[in-house]
Amino acid sequence: MHVLIFCEQHPHTLGGAQVSVNLQAEFLERAGHRVTFVSPALRTGPVDDERYIDLPSHAVPTVAQYTWLWPNTKHLAQIHASLAAMPPVDIIHVQSDFWGAALGYRYAHEHDIPLIHTMHHRLDVGVDGSVPFPGVFYAMLGQWQKWSLGDRFGRRPRRAFDYLGGYAHHADLVTAPSGHFARLLASKDVVSRRNPDIVVLPTGVNDDVLDTIVHTPRAHHDTAVVAWVGRFSPEKRLLEFLDGVALATEPLTVTIAGDGALAAKAKASAGKSVTFVGGVPYDRAIEIIANADILVQSSNNFETQGMTVTEAVSMGTHVVIVDADVASDLPAGSYTLTTDLSADAMATALDEAARGRVSISGPRNLDHLTEFRQSRRTEQMVQLYKRLVSR
Repeated sequence: MHVLIFCEQHPHTLGGAQVSVNLQAEFLERAGHRVTFVSPALRTGPVDDERYIDLPSHAVPTVAQYTWLWPNTKHLAQIHASLAAMPPVDIIHVQSDFWGAALGYRYAHEHDIPLIHTMHHRLDVGVDGSVPFPGVFYAMLGQWQKWSLGDRFGRRPRRAFDYLGGYAHHADLVTAPSGHFARLLASKDVVSRRNPDIVVLPTGVNDDVLDTIVHTPRAHHDTAVVAWVGRFSPEKRLLEFLDGVALATEPLTVTIAGDGALAAKAKASAGKSVTFVGGVPYDRAIEIIANADILVQSSNNFETQGMTVTEAVSMGTHVVIVDADVASDLPAGSYTLTTDLSADAMATALDEAARGRVSISGPRNLDHLTEFRQSRRTEQMVQLYKRLVSR
């Protein structure tokens, strides 16, 4: 099959959704399928690789690396021209909520290609919490949506779920990366009219990484090693995590990987036991998580899967987590859940996890976690593709 994936950001940029689409593409190609990406071009310009249809874009001033575009017919023409020399597209996979969604839905409709939409983002939290006038923003998105859907367009969205539902209703299938996010989407009517049951299909972990980790004995640490990996933005609650570290009574060695707007504040508030390693590529992030005794995810009511949590659990690294919804998708015994959002609760959870950590070196038993393998997730996705293509 030839899968055309519409992305929010270029797959060469950093981010959880980008990690997800890259893993999916890699394992689709390993299984003999063809993948083509459509996304805004990098700030440095188009990539010299026919797998990427890089559309003219503009820099996002507040986020390094990220770009955006205003979807229009010129973009559609470029997509069509780029695909002309390739095998026909069998299915369109939208992994975007903004410009990628607008282009993907219109292109699918014009060419009568089945469309599957994976929802990645809590727009109701991210947009409403960061955009000064979210209603105006959704009105702009509604303009894109009307251009995208044409006479299928219903009404201008005023809220996040109005907007997401406006697209989802016209998808052939909607998937979500976690059970808790799927339940939220369903409760807000963000479902396909053709197939109203949302399919839960989390992003997996690279099989090669798991095969390496399973043969890498866990090292003994005299002091509990704690990892935090993510974007330094308010919804990730990095500063609140650092407040908890400061109150913990157990000795901790903390490694923080990532970067963002709160970098200066975070470094100013961190104690001597905390090391910042900056933004790191996927392989290095995996190495940090695998070598840690504890991985902390400090965000609440924001993550739609929490990939670092999935990665940690898949490698046998214990997780300290704040969000009960995310915890509900994890295996029993793999996490410690804080009792509330306070620094005291974070400190208590860190102390509990540090005292209960595996304190001897030895092999990792990951036999019960085969479902985390990306190859398994890809097999499941291909079955969904085949079902839609044969409609």
